[in-house]
Amino acid sequence: MAMQNFSLTPARIGKYKGQILAHAVPAEVLGRTGRQVKFPKNNSDTYVARRWLPYGATATNASTQNQFFQNGTGSRDVAIATAHLTQEGVTPAPDSIVPLDITVVMQQYSCLYGFTDKTYDLYEDDIPQQMITQVGERMTFVNEMIIYGALRACTNQYFGGTGTTVATTNGAISLGLVRRIAKNLQANHGKPVNSVLKASANYGTDAVAQGYTVYCHTDLEPDIRDLPNFIPAEKYASGTPMPNEIGKCERFRFITSPDLPSLQDAGATVASTGSQFYSTTGTNIDVYPFIVAAQDAWGQIAVRGKESLNPTYIPPGEKSKSDPLGQRGYAGTIWWKSVMIENQGWMAVGFVGVKVLTN
Repeated sequence: MAMQNFSLTPARIGKYKGQILAHAVPAEVLGRTGRQVKFPKNNSDTYVARRWLPYGATATNASTQNQFFQNGTGSRDVAIATAHLTQEGVTPAPDSIVPLDITVVMQQYSCLYGFTDKTYDLYEDDIPQQMITQVGERMTFVNEMIIYGALRACTNQYFGGTGTTVATTNGAISLGLVRRIAKNLQANHGKPVNSVLKASANYGTDAVAQGYTVYCHTDLEPDIRDLPNFIPAEKYASGTPMPNEIGKCERFRFITSPDLPSLQDAGATVASTGSQFYSTTGTNIDVYPFIVAAQDAWGQIAVRGKESLNPTYIPPGEKSKSDPLGQRGYAGTIWWKSVMIENQGWMAVGFVGVKVLTN
């Protein structure tokens, strides 16, 4: 007699996990970067990342946490060298190293679709299969919003034009603006990003040319292409463009997505900017955040691999107290996700307007 290993529902759940991931991962932009953390079960709901302050650094702000040379008068190089002079036979006083802990609490998210036995048995389209596709794409969308919201809260902020806040932002992305960001990241020892995750459900990296990655809405693409020194991705002399990468400008590689929304009507008044920037209502300009990241600037509890999902697929016909006739079916999943900025000085967020396109 042949052995029957699985009943109907467990077998379809196994296949369902793979189908979710197949539709989820290719849609990622932010989800492919950052330090990926596998969070094991039964280890509390809190994750603590630890880094160590370098010599001479203090925990005061994003810059002092990363720079050996703090602000001060005189020859700081000479002062540091002098402090390390050693006298013959004299043991120097030992220093200690200072940890900097970043704590994040895991959050649970879910999505669920429902259908009836009539849809399951008689509808001309395979609605449950379409729901599986929607679950994967929706999960990715939610994860992108979680990451985007967390990274947008970075304290290392820059504003277009003469703006000093989101509400006073009155300029577009410019070469001067991105150079200011590059100067800051370099001063804070932010390393260029040289790897991204593959477009698969597994963990892995693909080598790419070095540079700081910039993530922004697709509406910024025309303004980015107008930057001096911009090189389209199709004209790269070497290296492989990242998914959704449109090109580079000096030290920056630009990756766009329609799922990184603007802050509608959040900037300066349209009239004060000469009506050259897009506005949803025509009163204040829309402000578009763009995220700039160096290597290891942030981390995420990653949803990658089948073990990270807890999906639900209940076809009609399974009777229970809540559904005694087995008339309803469900498709969905539940998962854990959290994001943490691990080094404010290794990333930045810019806020700009988008120029109105003309013929």
